[in-house]
Amino acid sequence: MPRPIGTPGQTVGPFFHYALPYPGDNQLISAAHDQAIRLHGTVHDGAGQGVPDALVELWQPNPSGDVVQQPGSLRRDGWTFTGWGRSATDAAGHYSFTTLTPGSTTAGRPAFFAITVFARGLLDRLFTRAYLPHGDLDVDPVFTAVDATRRDTLVCVGETDTGAPGYRFDIHLQGPNETVFLRYRGDQR
Repeated sequence: MPRPIGTPGQTVGPFFHYALPYPGDNQLISAAHDQAIRLHGTVHDGAGQGVPDALVELWQPNPSGDVVQQPGSLRRDGWTFTGWGRSATDAAGHYSFTTLTPGSTTAGRPAFFAITVFARGLLDRLFTRAYLPHGDLDVDPVFTAVDATRRDTLVCVGETDTGAPGYRFDIHLQGPNETVFLRYRGDQR
């Protein structure tokens, strides 16, 4: 009997705006929460244009560094921090999350947002990190494994002048400012 051969991945999208968003998907916490912040940015293609049909997923610990491990992320009540969210990009490629500042999951290491990107033309999702700009980034083994000239693509920009505290993290899928994307052990892609 011949051995089965896996089929190649298929190009995804652009169907994200029809099938995957749900009410409150980009609100990991209510904007009225006293510690709420905004993480936002633009997903850019190789030519620097915004990608209007991308989907960004956010995974993060709470401010104490604890990873939320309870069901209910799809049924948001507005006040319970979920640790996970999803934001479809708008016509200009912009995404936005209302969340809390993540804490470090490992003592002495910098805090970060874990981000997954889905977009047209990608055979598989992309993984990256958005490190907070404060803290000692040089103690993080993932950050220091990246070529020093590209590390800035993994660091958020702090914002306070937009009316709400938060961070900006632009994602470049290709080109001279391409964001560093990660591959995890055991990931056969």
